[in-house]
Amino acid sequence: MIRGLFIGRFSPFHLGHLQTIKTIFKEIDELIIVIGSAQQSHTMTDPFTAGERVLMIHESLKNEKISLEKIFCIPVYDIFRNPAWVSHVRSFTPPFSIVFTNNSVIKRLFAEAGYHVKSPKLVKRSFYKGSNIRQLMIEGANWEDLVPSSVQKVIADIDGLKRLQEINRTTD
Repeated sequence: MIRGLFIGRFSPFHLGHLQTIKTIFKEIDELIIVIGSAQQSHTMTDPFTAGERVLMIHESLKNEKISLEKIFCIPVYDIFRNPAWVSHVRSFTPPFSIVFTNNSVIKRLFAEAGYHVKSPKLVKRSFYKGSNIRQLMIEGANWEDLVPSSVQKVIADIDGLKRLQEINRTTD
């Protein structure tokens, strides 16, 4: 049984993330999804709480008929000490043998710790990028086509669009 690790902030979870997870599942049996910067919320880069991000991921995978029995969704807060970060992540997760990331620092840290690290192909990265989606939300432009319908619902239920727009006004 092969268990992989996929790390992101998922703020918000978008169609690029969903496609990456589907691709990763061609190589593994179970997936640990680590929600990084879990202590952050109500900021421009992380407007959603860790719980809201878990819900976005959970509902999206459920709607796609991806077995939730094969998924571990684990929020992990930042420690701001790169040499200790891999141990920190391992303390929150079940054992895993492969790490999927395109972040160069995360690649290096896990490779130095002896893990097999792979860079999944990113789908339409210029569109499916959290910062792009958040900017579209702030501008009142079409962002809905870039996220699963279940994420749209979570954002509507928490009044996330208004939250992000208010955060933007207070940071100007």
